[in-house]
Amino acid sequence: MSNVTSEPADDTSATRIDPGESLPPLGTVGLLRWLWRQLTSMRTALILLFLLALASIPGTILPQRGINPIKVNQWLSDNPTVGPILDRLGFFDVFGSPWFSAVYLLLFISLIGCVIPRVRVHWRAMTAPPPSAPRNLLRMQYPTQLATHSSADEVLNAATSSLRGWRIRREGDSWISAERGYLRETGNLVFHLALIVVLVGIAIGGLFGWKGNVIVREGSGFSDQLTQYDAWGGGRLVNPDSLPPFSFTLSKFTVDFERAVAQRGAPRVFQADVSYRVSPTSASQVARIEVNEPLQIDGVKVFLVGHGYAPHVIVRDRTGTVVFDDTVVFLPQDGNFTSTGVIKVPDATPSLGFNGIFLPTAAIDQVRGPHSLFPAPDDPALFLGAFTGDLGMDTGTPQSVYRLDTKNMTRIGLEPLRVGQEWTLPKGAGTVAFVGIDRWASFQIAYDPGKELALIAVGLAILGLVLSLLIRRRRIWVKVLPTDGAGSLVQVAGLAKADPGRLPDEVARVIRAISPETTQNDPVPSKENS
Repeated sequence: MSNVTSEPADDTSATRIDPGESLPPLGTVGLLRWLWRQLTSMRTALILLFLLALASIPGTILPQRGINPIKVNQWLSDNPTVGPILDRLGFFDVFGSPWFSAVYLLLFISLIGCVIPRVRVHWRAMTAPPPSAPRNLLRMQYPTQLATHSSADEVLNAATSSLRGWRIRREGDSWISAERGYLRETGNLVFHLALIVVLVGIAIGGLFGWKGNVIVREGSGFSDQLTQYDAWGGGRLVNPDSLPPFSFTLSKFTVDFERAVAQRGAPRVFQADVSYRVSPTSASQVARIEVNEPLQIDGVKVFLVGHGYAPHVIVRDRTGTVVFDDTVVFLPQDGNFTSTGVIKVPDATPSLGFNGIFLPTAAIDQVRGPHSLFPAPDDPALFLGAFTGDLGMDTGTPQSVYRLDTKNMTRIGLEPLRVGQEWTLPKGAGTVAFVGIDRWASFQIAYDPGKELALIAVGLAILGLVLSLLIRRRRIWVKVLPTDGAGSLVQVAGLAKADPGRLPDEVARVIRAISPETTQNDPVPSKENS
């Protein structure tokens, strides 16, 4: 007998893993399975969701090319050291950058791998009958034992009637099991499935959507062609040659500013009146574009996003020939629309360039220099710095229309001008006349086919979250024990996985339905209540 017992002992010791020994190799399949389990765990999904929120922060702090390329160029100009580094890392196009897309894709896969199996488990649980009554029912929550003169069938029928709306399972005349609150888990799954649909909607918009920005001066027009945009960006599956052939003209731009002290300078009216055509052969229609009220054409939305001033300038060269006669877009730098702009006149002899500051309501002091006191054109003035020399426009290198390269130029003068005034340039270089002011408006033109799907999914996510927060999962059992005499001995108890909510009242309602007039013994305390 001793030999028989010693062999299993030896076998058991032989199966133990020595801490000093190396584990067997995991293998390719095992490694892939382990990686998949890690990626599809709820912990990983939460980490990726946090990383996605973290990665979105630069997109809310820094200007983005798809929304306002003008501010991006200004930011790069103001930060010549840090700006190019952030630009190479994609911080001015966060939501189209490779690192944001990687986190986004991993989160999408993680949610699918995490939620889909839970849907199958939840479906099986919903279609399965409630669990049988525990052997020792009095160990559950809110236990009660009572004696009644009713038969077992009458007891269980009364309990069933009081539990209308519950999923009920009955085992003869022995017990019933009732369950309620499955919509809690349903809401939880709807919430997570809706998050997946939101990601799908964003992906559709990212692949098939596009958007661009354009500045249109009052009286000028725009046609939906790639060359007409100041900045344009589209998804990987978008063909720029297949843009809808609509066009519009900015007939009138209206803006009015608040003059009360409390909200001085805030725009009260901000609207653009346009005439547009759906196609070159269609009839012209009129529309008014306001903030949050875009123009919609063939699924494309035209948003009004900004505005400013365009001084009208006439430049004559030394022979008196008009070499420039146009309005020039000046970009606002503050809330009072102190604006900067550049005028380039390569046709003049010699070539002329001007750095300008436009002030709708002009003021000047020794500390701030020229600045505007109010955004409305109450007292407009144009400050111009004139340069002669090589504009650098013949080198083939693209130049910004909002920047003047003066490294090969010589400044010949600085002059403030009011509307109607003319400046005779030094050294007989010609004249500059400030003849008036026009307005310009900035439009964002966007096509986002996944936005409606994402909006519906967000609504479903909110509904699912409400269900998961308000509904409580709970169970009630009623068991009839055999007795020697007439009547029945009944046990009633419940169980709630988390907050019991209304479970104590529901258990009490079942007891009253079973025997409202019968003597009820003192409740038997459960472990939780003791």
